Amino acid sequence: MDMHNVVIGAHGASAEDVLAVARAGARVELSAEAVEGVAAAREVIDALAAKPEPVYGVSTGFGALAVRHISPELRAQLQRSLVRSHAAGMGPAVEREVVRALMFLRLKTLASGRTGVRPVVAETMAALLNAGITPVVHEYGSLGCSGDLAPLAHCAQVLMGEGEAAGPDGTVRPVAELLAEHGIEPVELREKEGLALINGTDGMLGMLVMACADLANLFTSADITAALTLEALLGTGSVLAPELHAIRPHPGQAASADNMLRMLAGSGLTGHHQDDAPRVQDAYSIRCAPQVAGAGRDTLSHARLVADRELAAAVDNPVVLVNGDRDGGRVESNGNFHGAPVGYVLDFLAIAAADLGSIAERRTDRLLDKNRSHGLPPFLADDPGVDSGLMIAQYTQAALVSELKRLAVPASVDSIPSSAMQEDHVSMGWSAARKLRTAVDNLARVIAVEMYAATRALEIRAIGGGQPAPATAAVLAAVRESGVQGAGRDRFLAPDLEGAYRFVRSGALVRAAQTVTGPLA
Repeated sequence: MDMHNVVIGAHGASAEDVLAVARAGARVELSAEAVEGVAAAREVIDALAAKPEPVYGVSTGFGALAVRHISPELRAQLQRSLVRSHAAGMGPAVEREVVRALMFLRLKTLASGRTGVRPVVAETMAALLNAGITPVVHEYGSLGCSGDLAPLAHCAQVLMGEGEAAGPDGTVRPVAELLAEHGIEPVELREKEGLALINGTDGMLGMLVMACADLANLFTSADITAALTLEALLGTGSVLAPELHAIRPHPGQAASADNMLRMLAGSGLTGHHQDDAPRVQDAYSIRCAPQVAGAGRDTLSHARLVADRELAAAVDNPVVLVNGDRDGGRVESNGNFHGAPVGYVLDFLAIAAADLGSIAERRTDRLLDKNRSHGLPPFLADDPGVDSGLMIAQYTQAALVSELKRLAVPASVDSIPSSAMQEDHVSMGWSAARKLRTAVDNLARVIAVEMYAATRALEIRAIGGGQPAPATAAVLAAVRESGVQGAGRDRFLAPDLEGAYRFVRSGALVRAAQTVTGPLA
């Protein structure tokens, strides 16, 4: 576990911070400025709580029940009741990294001084993260409006010493026992604090940040496998010329074309499309690879822009506006918790992932078809007829692509009203994020199958005297060194495909290529 620190200030966090805490186990600490801001905002809440006039979230009920004024002696019970009732998730537990990202991002907003919690609430959230205590958060429960209510409520319950959580070893144990082991005192929530702990887009944003990091690797990986396939099919690299992409100035397209061109530098296999079976042009899945992957890259750039804006935001309702009036501050209701900005880009990325997987599968199919592979054996089999080669590997890839297409159906176009029609339009951003995580993993498997097929095809070409480019040869060598086997008689294929998936997902494919090409986009 990486134990370096991430300092949370009053002005948001970075994507790198989220990844460090969620995936690398980085410790978190609150800056002195943040603690001061949190304390100042709490003074506003305490002043409002002392007034006889009802203030939403401070001295009233919530949602459709906001019309009731809550007397001071019932307000602690109000906060407990809010958290307990909203911790209503169902289904399997989501991944540890998702929960850590969600908690960190809620802490980021608590530290903004806009929520009105006491410093002890933020400090206890930080202590949970640093202790490696992970609340059990369920798959279903968030509509992505009023934030990720149920997921965040399950986390808030653990701050109270209740609910379910796993320790650093991943074992679910009694929360009181886990807190005591790490010297963490449960928090007795006061006015506004329960609401501040559950009213944010933190779950969907955390999953967006992680998906953006994963897709950056996969877009580069897809450029590499497209180059491998182009080379194995004896295609032409002339379509990758920078001047061609300059006249259609999409930056993602230019980056993908440049990646492929650098992969193919020095190849003895490209440019043979006019030899034995002349081709004027390569098929779209080869020739248009930069255009499709590039469109996905530009979609990713937009998603990152939205994520960066959200990372700089303080998402809560109501929010504390310090120095907003003669009394030093005020509390205002708002709609900033609505997940539409995040939900949209999560869905956009699922569409891009589906299309990238689709074009990769078409290239794989071309490698396996003797009528279109320009001299390669059917299904890249050692003894076609006796051996089936990679026939069923492509079936598996096609099944993954089919699911990618289903996962590309947008979640954010749906809305089911809730809370007695008070919350009558919701984002479904959590659902968009959950399906994107599946899509990202499926895409990695699709790219892995293309890589597996293309490297086998290049081995077969090399047996015939063809010389791959230095970069593609480096990839081929690294794949084999990883334990993924090459051409030969039929064998149990699943372990090789799983090894290829790990090679892609871990970033090893990109690192292998970059030993020759230098940094790729």
